[in-house]
Amino acid sequence: MTTTAVRGDVPARSAEELEELARIAGPDLELAPAELIVAWAVEQFGERFCVTSSMGDAVLADIAGKVAPGIDVVFLDTGYHFAETIGTRDAVEATMPVNLVTVRPEQSVAEQDAQHGKDLFRTDPDRCCALRKVAPLQDALAGYDAWATGLRREETHSRVIAPVVGWDARKRKVKVSPLARWSADDVDRYIAENGVLVNPLRYDGYPSIGCWPCTQRVAPGEDARSGRWAGTGKNECGIHL
Repeated sequence: MTTTAVRGDVPARSAEELEELARIAGPDLELAPAELIVAWAVEQFGERFCVTSSMGDAVLADIAGKVAPGIDVVFLDTGYHFAETIGTRDAVEATMPVNLVTVRPEQSVAEQDAQHGKDLFRTDPDRCCALRKVAPLQDALAGYDAWATGLRREETHSRVIAPVVGWDARKRKVKVSPLARWSADDVDRYIAENGVLVNPLRYDGYPSIGCWPCTQRVAPGEDARSGRWAGTGKNECGIHL
């Protein structure tokens, strides 16, 4: 099913108005298809709505591009990505009807090393994620009232209660998770049926892909996110906390 929505200028709303909208819409859209959730967000927020993607695959970008061609897809270039991830981003930009927005941290990796010590990802991974992911995304979302993420409930215990539409109190934005109810099989089925771009690392033992220093291959049968920050007790970068 393809639902085409038209983007346009929508007046900015207060945080109170946005929170109330999310509170009402979440239950109403809980069982809606991902395409309709995205279409609702486009109708409500117009150009003040964007999609984010880590480029593990282009499923959410594909859905959003079909619903609202030209929609902003925000990608965080941390400076530590695998070459395959950057290649997937470039392929999405070249072949899909979306406006790819690449966001980078305030400091380069070399500048961060100089100020905080070499390889902060090893000495203080939470601080590294805060500087290279959380803060840049916060800045990038300043011009939007709502953002969509590919978060799925089955990925980690901390995500099992994620609503399809909710209020992100930290960012003071409406957070839309069209794929929240999807399983890994649902993702794979959509990829196969729609010929969606996939990061090649997905087929090389990396079911969950982050920055290369903090991502390891996962053995068959292991938890998909067990290769992220392995051995540190860390399982989230902070974006979804």
